[in-house]
Amino acid sequence: MDVEERSAVVVGAGIGGLAAALALRRAGWTVVVHERSPGREKTGAALTLWPNAVRALHALGLADGLRARASALDGSGVRRPDGRWLSRTSGEQVIARHGLPQVAIVRADLIDLLASALPSGCVRWGAAVTDVDPGGPDRRAGVRCGDRLAEADLVVAADGVHSRVRRTLWPDHPPAERRGYVAWRALVHASTGPASETWGRGERFGIVPVGENLVYVYATANTAALEPSVDELRSRFGNWHAPIPALLDAITPGDLMRHDIMALHPPLRRLFHGRVTLLGDAAHAMEPNLGQGAGLAVEDAVVLAYAVTGASSVAAGLAAYDRARAVRVARLARQSRLLGRLTQSPSAAVTTLRDATTRLIPDRFALRGFDAAAGWHPPVPVLQEPR
Repeated sequence: MDVEERSAVVVGAGIGGLAAALALRRAGWTVVVHERSPGREKTGAALTLWPNAVRALHALGLADGLRARASALDGSGVRRPDGRWLSRTSGEQVIARHGLPQVAIVRADLIDLLASALPSGCVRWGAAVTDVDPGGPDRRAGVRCGDRLAEADLVVAADGVHSRVRRTLWPDHPPAERRGYVAWRALVHASTGPASETWGRGERFGIVPVGENLVYVYATANTAALEPSVDELRSRFGNWHAPIPALLDAITPGDLMRHDIMALHPPLRRLFHGRVTLLGDAAHAMEPNLGQGAGLAVEDAVVLAYAVTGASSVAAGLAAYDRARAVRVARLARQSRLLGRLTQSPSAAVTTLRDATTRLIPDRFALRGFDAAAGWHPPVPVLQEPR
């Protein structure tokens, strides 16, 4: 398809929105991103990227930048609150199976990496989208920001779990629901060993080294909304194995974040309406138990650009994008939902059976359990630089 004069509007300048803008630009589209916040996102702690996400970022031409900003994990595993390991996987095993490492990166650094690859003026900050027109086969779509209407051949809604665009164009679909547990997240200045996640009864604590003397910590618990209190974390996890108590002491209270875990369920039957399509959490917000939220959003961006650029029309391209993504994300959402039920179960019997089963599974087989997520490859190795 001739894309010389094809234009796109992206709603949202988070990871998915910026990735979509970059992917479409590299495929030859003119792109403008509308973001309601006044400036580049600096919030958030860190995240892990499995090899599928690393491949997607490589397809966007960001291999060198990712290598400079991210840290490859030497290994990871699951532990009990007393410190005993239930399962361990080395970084070498991940590379041997998937060809690339699992990496950790500060969220703001990934946002900066994506935004810096876009030309000046591509992102319009402080531009809140108040309405959307899906357009049609012979009519362009558009978004309204105040009294200004921006029209385009394609609108990509990457406006998050509480997507305004999704609520507008899919009004009958249930909104994202609370899953009954919360997460705390923080970055602390400390040194630690390999990445790990410790499973208790309805509680978890994660440790991820993000670089030299920087550690990403997160915790979950079955509870109602709570303030992001370090004292609350100490009361829950202060007697768990080292180095958890020391990491809790290293948290700066003002840097601790707390979020309700949300998920979109049931999945949308279709990810596009007219010339508008959903991407990332706006399309398929899921529980974070597989560490795939950011990775799937970047995957979406690569697949979308490939689909709409190679199709005979925008409609045909969006249908191809929907076919390519719907089954995959629905499958991973179910897997993450099931893992959430197991890890957040308050039942002593379920916890005992869960831990015993995890210990009995050989580590090489445990790694294979992530094949469905980590084994994804982009439809095109590298999207070309825009001319």
